[in-house]
Amino acid sequence: MDLFPTTSSTTIAAPGASLTLHTGVELGLPCDDLLAELVRDIPWQAGDVMLFGKRYRQPRLFAWYGDPGASYRYSGTTLEPLPWTERLAGLRLRLESLAGAPFNSVLLNYYRDHRDAMGLHADDERELGDRPVIASLSLGEPRPFRLRHRHDRAIKPLKLPLPPGSVLVMAGATQANWKHELPRQTRPCGPRVNLTFRYIHALR
Repeated sequence: MDLFPTTSSTTIAAPGASLTLHTGVELGLPCDDLLAELVRDIPWQAGDVMLFGKRYRQPRLFAWYGDPGASYRYSGTTLEPLPWTERLAGLRLRLESLAGAPFNSVLLNYYRDHRDAMGLHADDERELGDRPVIASLSLGEPRPFRLRHRHDRAIKPLKLPLPPGSVLVMAGATQANWKHELPRQTRPCGPRVNLTFRYIHALR
């Protein structure tokens, strides 16, 4: 049985990357209802990141869910997972089937308006492994998602629209070769929630 009968998949051409954008993904709820539920029910928190030896307040809210022991460390911050909710566990199963990879955790980011953003970075922490598969589900206000090659400035940056209900799967050497960001907007816009499912490996 096809779990995603209305899904359309597009391969994004990018040197040294594996990018597939899935749109029209069946999520079990209409996108607007799912967005409202997550905004209401997730225990969002504010936090700081360490950049160049200084601490800065993150310009967004976030939450971290996952299997026991799936701790995540980035930018001087360690996140301990909250237990899966029924809704997030269901979304995990759907995206595992879509991406063809297992996930044991999810980072949720809540961009409240045009002033919230995510700076240029790569998801290349050691616990994610050498070639991580990351499935990024977008809800709410469509905003441009930008990617820039890490090693070759001659390669043109990418700007991807991520409509509500879309899933961008980043795999292979994407994180080794590209950085990505969600820039601030100059014009006011509505809220956006992004869920990035991933697999945390135990470090030895």
